[in-house]
Amino acid sequence: MIHSEESVAAERERTRMRPAIESAPPALAEFTVDVIGSTAEYAERVLHVVAAALDLACTAEFDDEDLPTDGFPDWFARVSGQGEIADQEFARDGRTAFLTRSGKAKPWSLQNWIYRFDPDEESRGWEFWDVVQVGPAEVRVWVDSWGESFFGSLDLLWVLYTAGAARVEGPTVQGPDVWAAEVSGR
Repeated sequence: MIHSEESVAAERERTRMRPAIESAPPALAEFTVDVIGSTAEYAERVLHVVAAALDLACTAEFDDEDLPTDGFPDWFARVSGQGEIADQEFARDGRTAFLTRSGKAKPWSLQNWIYRFDPDEESRGWEFWDVVQVGPAEVRVWVDSWGESFFGSLDLLWVLYTAGAARVEGPTVQGPDVWAAEVSGR
């Protein structure tokens, strides 16, 4: 099993506070994201969604019933099939970009997406690490992929695009020194 209760709890903590540089694993995977609008608002949206899923992963019983969705932002619930998203242009455009990149015919449903965070589910091949602004309209999203360059990440791409990405490149595996340099602004 990839995810343990302890690793999910540590991952949840990383959505609340940037991890210490010395805590980085030997390799991280990064996604470079061209952002529609404010990079700070984009990072906040990504963190909110991932944190809500990790909160459930730490507290909910994943069985055959629907999990509570009240911790997710309204825009994410709507873009994930639970309502109209006409007022959220970033989410609508991101959904279109995701469908184009992935070749999928329809968006993720919210419940299906949430279930990827079940600690017993082995299809989520990443753990959240950090979001770092690297340019006026560009961020890097860092994840722990256990050193793998090819891993299941459509669930991650869903949130990255629907949070307001115009384009996402990656994943690219890097040494933790690359992430550390970005965090420290070098």
